[in-house]
Formats: sequence, C-alpha cells, structure tokens
Amino acid sequence: MIPPATVRILGIPVHDVTYDEALAWIGRWIAQGEARQITTVNPEFVMRAQHDAEFRAVLERADLCVPDAVGITLAARYLGQPLRGRVAGIDLVERLAARAAAEGWRIFMLGAAPGVAKRAAAILTGRNPSLDVCGTHAGSPAAEEENDIVQRVRAARADILLVAYGAPAQDLWIARNLERSSAAVGIGVGGAFDYIAGTVQRAPPWVQRVGLEWLYRLARQPWRWQRQLALPRFALAVLFSKRR
Repeated sequence: MIPPATVRILGIPVHDVTYDEALAWIGRWIAQGEARQITTVNPEFVMRAQHDAEFRAVLERADLCVPDAVGITLAARYLGQPLRGRVAGIDLVERLAARAAAEGWRIFMLGAAPGVAKRAAAILTGRNPSLDVCGTHAGSPAAEEENDIVQRVRAARADILLVAYGAPAQDLWIARNLERSSAAVGIGVGGAFDYIAGTVQRAPPWVQRVGLEWLYRLARQPWRWQRQLALPRFALAVLFSKRR
C-alpha cells in the first residue's frame, strides 16, 4: 500500500485518508502484528500540541493521524493542501466494528464512565452479531492502573484497542502501553463510546454537514466552553500562518 499523503496544519501532521483506506491500513497492521497507533486529529489537538511537547511527539510518531473534524478539512483547503474528506472518530469506530465482525478481529473497549463501554459494546454487537468485543473496562489513565489494564488487554488477546479517555490522556496512554498490551492497533476515540451508548446525543446529520457540530455540543454541554476556545484560536492561527 502507498503511504498516505501528509498535510501539515500549524506543523501537526494529518494524513489524507478515506474511511476505507483507514480500515485497509488497520487490516494490514493486524496481519503484521506490530503495534500501530491512530490519532483522530481535531483543532483542539492542533492547538494543544503547540505548547505540549509530549503530545506533539505522540502525534508525530503516530502511524495514522486521521482528520477528525470539519475544521481540519477547512484549514487544509485554505492552506492549499485539500484533504479528500473527514474521518470522524465515532464513524470510524462504527465502520470498524462492521469490518471487525466480518474479518474476525477482536476489539477491547477501554475508558469512558463505568458501564458506558459495556453498553456501547452491546449496541455494536447488536448491529454486528459476529463482532467479538473481547473486553470492556472503564479504568482511568492514572499511572498506577496501567499494569493492571495492560494485563487485562493482553489476557483478552485483543487485535484492536479503543481508548476513550479524552485527549491527550488517551493518546499518551496508547503511546506508553500499546506494545505491552499486545494489541496490534490502538485508537484514541474520545467520546465515541458515549455517543454509541446514547449517554450523549450526537448532532443531527445536517448540523454535522455544515460544520456546526461543535456549536451543538457546546449548547448541550456548556461546561465545555473553555475547551471550545481552541476553535477561534485555531482559526486565527491558520489565517495568520498563511499570511506569513
């Protein structure tokens, strides 16, 4: 397979891949059995990486950085390096579940609040009866829990590890522990389990299409306002980066 083209947005790598191509890479890496990390890059990631050297290093080393948000695709187009489209984390998880059911890949779902991953796993299995969710666990990204969690994933013989601790904790956790877990592919999936389980309602499709999913989330979760400040800062930084 030809490696995907890389676009740099404020210095952070984003790969020009489609959903099908991302799934094809996952299948190849599972067959190879090597530890590979996928990150779902959005404007918050890019802005955090501007001052968080550890997180930036993880993004640089990741094997695949998919464009998770409309803001990323708009920025790439503005900078003259258009991407073919968005690869949203939740949609990738749902498509991955269908492909895993067909291919016999084993998935471990780690993170979110207690019971959420288990509920999301039941819903995904209901949609894909052959899906093998080999384990779920809430846990936490705390260092003192790492060895126990790694042993759980190893014992489950997972091919794919989905981690929902939120960024950057989930991505740093995967970088530290994926190889020890024996899973072939680790993906930080943010709030995907909450959306699938129905504990958080996702924006209607038309809101997603016009790029206002962030505003819908803010209206329903106003406590996120400080995090959402990254969006105007991102837009201004992209604007000024082109002018320079």
